[in-house]
Parts: sequence; structure tokens; C-alpha cells
Amino acid sequence: DLHRLIRRQRQMCIRDRSHILTLTATPIPRTLNIALSGVRDVSIIETPPEGRLPIETNIEPYSDDIIKKAISNELKRKGQVYHLHNKVETISFAAQQLQKLIPKAKIGIAHGRLPEKDLAKAMQDFDTGKTNVLVCSTIIENGLDLPNVNTLIVDNATNFGLAQLYQLRGRIGRGERQAYSYFLYHRKKLKGNAKKRLQALIEAKKLGSGFQLALRDLEIRGAGNILGKEQHGKVSAIGLSLYTRLLAQAIEELKFGKIQELSLIHI
Repeated sequence: DLHRLIRRQRQMCIRDRSHILTLTATPIPRTLNIALSGVRDVSIIETPPEGRLPIETNIEPYSDDIIKKAISNELKRKGQVYHLHNKVETISFAAQQLQKLIPKAKIGIAHGRLPEKDLAKAMQDFDTGKTNVLVCSTIIENGLDLPNVNTLIVDNATNFGLAQLYQLRGRIGRGERQAYSYFLYHRKKLKGNAKKRLQALIEAKKLGSGFQLALRDLEIRGAGNILGKEQHGKVSAIGLSLYTRLLAQAIEELKFGKIQELSLIHI
């Protein structure tokens, strides 16, 4: 039919015109700004896999009671847990403390400094259910797909970037069971960009909201350089509105070969 023909033509057009395809759940500010400015084409996939449920997200001050309740509830339904402690020097101690808190938990440890065989063994034990709580570093953000893991606890969540927190949350809720994430902080009161990042996670509960979350990250961190190395920042020096108009002007000049007038009166 006509719609199928049009779709086929578009696919052929993309294949003929594109040499590189970049896939990301949360584009960094510079990449997103390049796309929004028209320098790079962007397509958005917002439809989640069938059967997925939005992840319940909790932002809480650190508490042993919260951790104990979250893990116990997951173990009661025969599920598994990621407990993210991103300090390799103290990760074994954190696992010992967790074992004391929940004696019935079968705890494994995984981080990037483990010997390859030990890391493979830890992940295999977790995958096969020999362990049900994995005390881990951010190594888990690299594409793990374990549908039985549906509780995530992130210690010191204020130390992570917004996109990284979103990627970590995406490691759970990969089946049809309700998933729960807990982002814990040790400060008495959240403030500044740390508060903005965690609040953005709460606002981005909807499945497929990575693009909206990336826009928020762009607002918080700044757009970075188009031609330089900086991935964020610097836009505030002239203002996002003026920066965007200057960039749009440069793109028009490259496309059409003539200088476009830029009015600064209404900025």
C-alpha cells in the first residue's frame, strides 16, 4: 500500500545518506544540542517493549531500614537485587554489612577490578540464581538484561550524573514484573544540581522518557562545544537563546551559501 511504499522510500533514503548511526538512551548535552540545532538528524523511539511497566522511583536519605525493607520485599517474591556501591576499596565491607543486615540474602560482588574469571563467576552465579543480591559498581550499566532483577538500590546517588542514573535504572524492569529503584543520599538536605538531577528522575517515570530527561540534563549542564572537546557547559556565557540563534545562522549559511542577517534587538 501507499504507506508501506513511503516507509520503504524513507528507509532507503536514510540508508543512502547516513554513514554512521549512533544509538543512545540519553544523549549527552553536546550531542543533543547538535541534533536540536540541525547539524545532525535525530529520530526518537518512545514506544517501550510490550508488557513493560514504569519503574517506581524513590529518592530517600540513606537508611538501613529502607535497604532492609526493599531487599526483603524483593526476596519474598523470589526476585533479585542490584545494590550499587561504587567504591571498590570498600565494596567488600559494604557487602559484609549488608549480610549482617539481611542474613538470609545470598550476596555476590561484581566490579571492574576483579580478575576476569572471578567476575565471570560472580555474574554467572547471579544469572543462575545462586546469589540473589549483587553488590556492584557501575559495571552493571553495560547492557545487562536480567528480567528477574527488579530492585535497584544506589548508594550515594548524588555522586552520579543524570544520564548515568537513568541508565542504571534501566537495568531493572526488563520483564513484566513491577520494578523498584531507590536512590539514596547521605546529605542532610539535597540542594543545587544534585537536587535537580534526582528530581528529574522522579519526573521522568514514564517509559521511553530518555529524550525528555536528556533535555533536562542539557538545561542543567549546558550544551558544550560543537567543534571543541567539552561535552557540556559554556553556553551560559552568552545565553542559550543567543547561542542557538547564532548556530542556526551558521547552519543556514553553510546550507544556502549566503550570509543570513541576525537581529539582536529582540533577544
